[in-house]
Amino acid sequence: MNKPRVSYLVLALVLMASVILAACTPAATPTEVPTQPVAEQPTTPPQPTTPPQPTTPPAVEATSTTAPTVAPTIPPAACAPLANQPTVKAGDLGSADKPIVITFVPSGDTGKIATAGKNIAECLTKITGLKFDIEVGTSFAASIEAMGAEKAQVGFLNTFSAVAAGKKYGVVPVLAVVRKYSTNEVDPDKDLAGKLEPFYKAEFLANAASGIKDFPDLKGKTFCFVDPASTSGYIIPRMILKSKGINPDTDFASTQNAGSHNNVAIAVYKGDCDAGVAYVDIRTDTVADLKSTYPDILDKVKVFAVSDRIPNDGVQVVKSFPAAYTTALVDAMLAMSADPGGAAMLKSLYNANAYVKIDPSFYDAFTKLCDAAGPDLCPLPK
Repeated sequence: MNKPRVSYLVLALVLMASVILAACTPAATPTEVPTQPVAEQPTTPPQPTTPPQPTTPPAVEATSTTAPTVAPTIPPAACAPLANQPTVKAGDLGSADKPIVITFVPSGDTGKIATAGKNIAECLTKITGLKFDIEVGTSFAASIEAMGAEKAQVGFLNTFSAVAAGKKYGVVPVLAVVRKYSTNEVDPDKDLAGKLEPFYKAEFLANAASGIKDFPDLKGKTFCFVDPASTSGYIIPRMILKSKGINPDTDFASTQNAGSHNNVAIAVYKGDCDAGVAYVDIRTDTVADLKSTYPDILDKVKVFAVSDRIPNDGVQVVKSFPAAYTTALVDAMLAMSADPGGAAMLKSLYNANAYVKIDPSFYDAFTKLCDAAGPDLCPLPK
């Protein structure tokens, strides 16, 4: 082979190899620092731009899509002032330094009566412009005597006390209570349940373990009355017992005056008395609220008889009470009865649904009944 040609061929191969090697060699790293720094990559994933939601939303942002289960609250009593309030001067009855005193009979829990009475007195003060104060009698008779001595000028007396105070001291009834009629399992007037009525009844109670089913079973047993001046808890029941052949003074093993209708039912429940008498129906009455403490009272305390109808209690004034004050008192009580908040306040006292204006003859039929029964059973003053 020709030598020059070989030399050219070798040289061509060398040049081609150099080109190939240069193409496969990576480019050199630049030695200059860039003018803008390169951000370091985070070692953890970037966090979201919005914060995570709390597990419980803030209270201010919480909303409910369901109706509330809590019963609506009763509005406060309006106690709006009368358009024509009586005029009263310092030192006069009804002024701040000589308030009109209201006496309440202790027919139930005296603490509840005092609280309700205070609220009513404050509302009457706002409505009439007259200053009222209260007392709760230590007994039914104490309230009668407070009015007789004019230490109290207004009374919330029970039926017998109102009649007795009228006969003895000339106390005048001006209002009567109307209530949703309360009944029980042996009452023949069950169809009146829930209707507003100006009367009520007494019920004879027996401890379920006593074996008492009817009046003859009472002989030789222990018996609880309320108070000697209680209409449904003493006066009327004694008349009924006598008519059934039971002498209330001699035919019981023992008797006691428990002081209130609540106490009678509790004593019968506990067995302290085999039987007793109270108003219908002390066991389920919402103001007495005995079921909250004694949830099985309907099982342990049974009713075996009821009385005839008895006219309701009410409000009375002393005979010297100024006519303008009587008008203001009556108008104020009627206004409270018509106001939802005021009506709730009145109900918290003696479970009254409302008060209605009455004629002084309202208790005449009861008075005749007492007179016919005689002083031993119905000791009205002469």
